[in-house]
Amino acid sequence: MSYVPPNPSVSSNQEINATSFNGSASSSHDSPAPVRSIRLPFRQGQRDFEAKLRQFYRKLESKGYGQGPNKFKIPVRRSHLLEDAYTKIMSASKKEMQRYKLQISFLGEEGLDYGGPSREFFFLISRQMFNPYYGLFEYSANDTYTVQVSPMSTFVENHHEWFRFCGRILGLALVHQYLLDVFFTRPFYKSLLRLPVDLSDVESLDSEFHQSLQWMKETDLNHLSSDLELTFAVTEDIGGQHVERELKANGRNLPVTEKNKKDYIERMIRWRLDRGVADQVQSLVRGFYEVLDPRLVSIFDAREMELVLAGTAEIDVTDWRKNTEYRSGYHDQHDVIKWFWEAIDRFTNEQRLRLLQFVTGTSSIPFEGFASLRGSTGPRQFCIEKWGQPISLPRAHTCFNRLDLPPYESAEVLYEKLLLAVEETSSFGIE
Repeated sequence: MSYVPPNPSVSSNQEINATSFNGSASSSHDSPAPVRSIRLPFRQGQRDFEAKLRQFYRKLESKGYGQGPNKFKIPVRRSHLLEDAYTKIMSASKKEMQRYKLQISFLGEEGLDYGGPSREFFFLISRQMFNPYYGLFEYSANDTYTVQVSPMSTFVENHHEWFRFCGRILGLALVHQYLLDVFFTRPFYKSLLRLPVDLSDVESLDSEFHQSLQWMKETDLNHLSSDLELTFAVTEDIGGQHVERELKANGRNLPVTEKNKKDYIERMIRWRLDRGVADQVQSLVRGFYEVLDPRLVSIFDAREMELVLAGTAEIDVTDWRKNTEYRSGYHDQHDVIKWFWEAIDRFTNEQRLRLLQFVTGTSSIPFEGFASLRGSTGPRQFCIEKWGQPISLPRAHTCFNRLDLPPYESAEVLYEKLLLAVEETSSFGIE
């Protein structure tokens, strides 16, 4: 399959400037995305979701997803990450994507894929693929971290194949239980699951638009002192051109009244959610289900799918500490460990996310919390091991979620060294 790259505002080299774990190079896109809060379901909902998640993974295993024994090998160059991943994944068969074990390798770098390279791959690919600079996606009207399919994506060459590729990436992440560093709008997850949308879904895209429709829904138009002068037609901005589009036949000549406003609101919702992107979304969903049987994900709703794909972003330090183990002489009451958690308390949530990236290869936490962090052989706790000299910088082993922390001589030195390692690092230690 031929590769035609999107036309980003920045090149792949600018997007991710990777160095070794003790390097100092960085780029404007190395920082984690802004802190994103997710309203978790209530307690009963959490228990239900955890049961669904276990059921989902059992189903995947029982049907042979990702079990091997053959391997789906994806060798990539950091400088051509999208190009290499696109070429390999888009030429893969269903059997390779569904049944084979995933093996990611970064060309020119030593190390086997015990989980760290794969986690880093999904982190990096999602950072680039879903970046609005590439033209396929855009930020929602409400914030600068949730993204949606962009109407302008139609101008990206070969865009339908690119959306199929995006869908396959989402499917592979689910099959192999890796988190993505991206949060989509709620309607996107509904489209992915082929669920119907309603007025509440518009709020996550455009709060002002939602408020206007909500006002119309709750207002008796017969009692207004003046006519709204609305018809079943809208004006779209397509490439700088204002184009009128009718919501139904002869819509420009059909005024909105109390009697027909329900139909008008429903058509406006569909227009707002589908405008210029229905075909692109269809291509993405097609790619997603080329990897996964639709029946497997039908147990999830949109909010649950968000949690499965991206985890949570607000770090619970109590949960983190509770699920951390210590080695080589460190223990919970050791001075260095006390100083470590004091440093974590001083960190902002963004700095904590960077540390999590440094040690585990991902900025996301699974829905179940730190107890479900994954390592080379399944769930593996965050680990701090005594290593090195007091002058050394911390180092990380992403395959094993392990931080090698030198025996620093004061709390302030530990804080400064840890901060330096976290903020000056643009890749992850893999040993």
